[in-house]
Amino acid sequence: MDIGIGLPTTLNIAGPDLLAWARRAEERGFAALGTIDRIVYPNYDTLTSLAAVAGATTRIKLFTDILLAPMYPPVWLAKATATLDAVSGGRLTLGFGIGGRPDDYAAMDRPFNRRGALMDETLVLLQRVWAGEPVGGALPVAPAPARAGRIPILMGGSSEAAIARTVRFADGWTMGGGGPDQAASMVQRIRHAWREGGREGEPRLAALVYYGFSDPSASANALRKYYGFLGEWADRIVESRITKPDQAVSVTRAFEEIGIREIMFFPTVPSLSEVDALAEAVL
Repeated sequence: MDIGIGLPTTLNIAGPDLLAWARRAEERGFAALGTIDRIVYPNYDTLTSLAAVAGATTRIKLFTDILLAPMYPPVWLAKATATLDAVSGGRLTLGFGIGGRPDDYAAMDRPFNRRGALMDETLVLLQRVWAGEPVGGALPVAPAPARAGRIPILMGGSSEAAIARTVRFADGWTMGGGGPDQAASMVQRIRHAWREGGREGEPRLAALVYYGFSDPSASANALRKYYGFLGEWADRIVESRITKPDQAVSVTRAFEEIGIREIMFFPTVPSLSEVDALAEAVL
């Protein structure tokens, strides 16, 4: 099991603390640093944050878990992600999803009702740009990614369309919240579609978990603020967070039993002690 930790980019911490968080995570042996993505929220930008921590670290991998790809201009996204992968020495994995907030799309002047089609168009263009094909001119528009002209992709979402995108474009699938019981059925669906689609080997499978050990009140408030637009469902997310080290151990084992091989623990309390506490529990 590869265990990563999220960056506290939604928790309004200062820039130097973000870099300290990344360095501490690398020192403690976490496999990856992760981000979650929003536009209409005062969070740190995903790719800017990962670029900053890439420069502050040397080994730890970088994982957008997830990036709302259809909201961004696709040529810019291809260039920015290729740049980040190249300058980080091939440490980037892109988790992609379409998102569910109309205000994010409105702010980016992108049509919310076409987000699925925009995702498909973006995925096609990314592969072309990363492979060095010219788009809109005679020359390539992006540097080559560090690994043979492509960047690993994990798709998020539970719809049939998301599963189809996983098989067609991605290296695997990532679960954006929810417990092992919910993930189990999706793992079976992904593996079945993978085989039926003629893909070789096993798909990469990842899961996201929220945690906060040191301040239960602050932890709950952070999630309610971030997911308040979901109404009562926000309370379910709050209730599902991990608040004790033994729970982190149990959920890691449960995900491993159903075939998940990568788990990302995202913080809800912006204290460096949370990095150490999680490392002591699960590494």
